[in-house]
Amino acid sequence: MQQLKIGVIGLGLIGGSFCKAIKSRTPHTCLGYDLDKGVCGKALAAGAIDGMLALPEGLRSGLDLVIVCLHPRQTIQFLRDYASAFSKRVLVIDSCGVKQRIFDGALPALQAAGVPFIGAHPMAGREFSGFDYALSDLYVGASLILTPPDGTDPAHMALLSGLAAELGFKRVVTTTPERHDATIAFTSQLAHVLSNAYVKSPTLFNQSGFSAGSFQDLSRVAKLDEQMWTDLFLMNRDALLSELGILIGNLQQYADALADEDAVRLKALLRDGRQLKEGTEGT
Repeated sequence: MQQLKIGVIGLGLIGGSFCKAIKSRTPHTCLGYDLDKGVCGKALAAGAIDGMLALPEGLRSGLDLVIVCLHPRQTIQFLRDYASAFSKRVLVIDSCGVKQRIFDGALPALQAAGVPFIGAHPMAGREFSGFDYALSDLYVGASLILTPPDGTDPAHMALLSGLAAELGFKRVVTTTPERHDATIAFTSQLAHVLSNAYVKSPTLFNQSGFSAGSFQDLSRVAKLDEQMWTDLFLMNRDALLSELGILIGNLQQYADALADEDAVRLKALLRDGRQLKEGTEGT
């Protein structure tokens, strides 16, 4: 793969991890930008970037790829504001957990400016935020979801697939923004709602000494960035409401079986869930 010059906008957990992975696992040059110059200084000191990216002039300075790692609303605003500043030869991707709203909000401006764009979502994260928690191996074994617009250059898809392999991603999944958002409402957003609601039981304060893996697994993502996840939930409102409705209905079946002391029904519900989980393992 050719040596690339990559710019990363936003050096939080996701952007910082991209920078660290690029510098530790590839021969590519990585330049970083963050509103917090102290974060840029940390990234330089850690060897996560080769230099700071100046805006807007840096977007015209021979970059091959720009990875925008901002919150969804910030991503849309950045792409709109700088659409005309990008070199026409640079490929731009985002990293947001919603895709249709990014497409609707930013793609027209980028296409009008002749700037190629592909939606991207690395399926990796931690219950912490900020550059201090960025990891060079965050993406090892993860999936990278790509949502290319119609007419995307196959060479750009090949470039991203090659870079993904270098960074340790296990697979690249290509889909549409609509399917991404419908699926992510179940695999990610619903899990965060459930975890956040789960820890609101008063019994939480009695769990010390009584909790093990089950509690840790279910409560882990309750520790979230409420501003970012509020934006993500509202931007994917319909799909998330649909999944919440299904979950609430399923929970009610368990509650009814317990209230009725219906062991046969409860056993059937538990068996159905186990079989569904076993049927999807390894996929």
